Amino acid sequence: MSDQTRAAVTTTRPAPVPDGFPGHREHAPLDLPPLTPRLEEQLCDLLVSRDFDAWSEALARVGNCAHPVKLHGHSQRIDTRTGEILSSYSSAFEPLGVTHGWCGNRRASVCPSCSRRYAADTFHLIRAGVAGGKTVPETVADNPLVFATLTAPSFGHVHGHRNGRACRPRIRGPRRCEHGRPTTCGVRHDQEDALLGQPLCGDCYDYASHLVWQWWVPQLWKRFTIGLRRLVAKTLGIPATRLDEIATVQYAKVAEYQLRGLVHFHALIRLDGPKTPDGFAPAPASLDAAVLADLVRQAAAGVRLTVPGVDADDPARTLAFGAQLDTRPVRLSRRTDDPDRTLTPGQVAGYLAKYATKSATDTGDSDSPHHRRIRGTARHLADRAAAQDGVPAAEAPYAKLGDWVHMLGFRGHFGTKSRRYSITLTALRRARQRAQALIAQHRAEGRPLDLAALETDLLADEQEETTLVLGHWTYVGTGWNTDAQTVLANAAAARAREHDQWKAQRRRERTA
Repeated sequence: MSDQTRAAVTTTRPAPVPDGFPGHREHAPLDLPPLTPRLEEQLCDLLVSRDFDAWSEALARVGNCAHPVKLHGHSQRIDTRTGEILSSYSSAFEPLGVTHGWCGNRRASVCPSCSRRYAADTFHLIRAGVAGGKTVPETVADNPLVFATLTAPSFGHVHGHRNGRACRPRIRGPRRCEHGRPTTCGVRHDQEDALLGQPLCGDCYDYASHLVWQWWVPQLWKRFTIGLRRLVAKTLGIPATRLDEIATVQYAKVAEYQLRGLVHFHALIRLDGPKTPDGFAPAPASLDAAVLADLVRQAAAGVRLTVPGVDADDPARTLAFGAQLDTRPVRLSRRTDDPDRTLTPGQVAGYLAKYATKSATDTGDSDSPHHRRIRGTARHLADRAAAQDGVPAAEAPYAKLGDWVHMLGFRGHFGTKSRRYSITLTALRRARQRAQALIAQHRAEGRPLDLAALETDLLADEQEETTLVLGHWTYVGTGWNTDAQTVLANAAAARAREHDQWKAQRRRERTA
């Protein structure tokens, strides 16, 4: 390997440069993981390849996406009023002969770059519902708002951090279970302990009920929202059927995996006034955030859902959320890391956006005995459901459980919102596409562009569009051609993240 190539692939972190972001300097190579001989050879071949510049350009266009979608085809933009062809595009124009697109995966473990975009969009979506902006009026900030966390029940004792206290020092009853294993644990586990989330006894842990609860938890959330609306109506002294005439309940929620492999929900729940054309009327004055928090707590504690067993030998179960419920008025809540300061809309939005990018493999050891047993139980239950005599697979509620083994049985969306909570992810992504087209156009013409002044136009509904895009595309594949390209894409995404963090730190320093 030449000295130049060796410098390009070194993993040594350069010393900070005081007058700018250190990652922009020539002596600041990308940080790479340990290289195998095969990967090192691929990197050398890529760096000296005549296609390296073309590949770098393609990588930049997809924002360092680790698994881009590759397409062949062409498209045209047509003015719907005149029929004029405004522009045309073909993948044949690309230096590599193929069009690369973002993979769009929300999971940080799959694609760090697309995960960051997803988190940023989620942040803006959630923040708009807290403080206004992005077509949402600022008056929503005056409506009652609650930050709620709904957890899963216990299906067996597991090791926990306990904020530095002993894990499970004392219990009532025998000190060993029927399988001969201890029912106590006096260890003070640290945050990196591999035992966190693992059962004290895997044979005592109810894996079947764990999977059944995880499978049905989207329906449990739906029951919770119905129950909350009924409680709000009762508090306002009106029938539930007339609630929309007085108030509406809006929410944005994300699911996060716990170490024990179960999801819990973090949600912002807002009370608005009656339905209006813009959907953001003031809330009734008789119901404030403290009352709403209490109603959320009552609804979460009271919701029940009875579901069938996997087969005739499996009993029906009545499901509920766990006893650990947290419901707090947002504008009255204190930060856990700084009790003297209240939570800001940006901080709450940041929490939820971070949770939304996690997956089953991002929490704990995905190859631990506990997680392996969860996946094995999911396959076993799916096989039992499919083997029922006289029950068509389409009518067996657990028949597709095997398709969700990689998600530990959770089949719901990780980020959802009510229709009128705020703007949609689709609208934000459409606005970004419009902005990128405008930026490219103005750069080509040498004219400045004020995107802030154009925000309303960028976020306008599709029916206001006067252009039509017609195209024909064929899917070629997903991902880069070599492991070396994927490694460099992830390294570039990490450096871009560091740059954004550096810029944010500089802004904080200037405003301090």
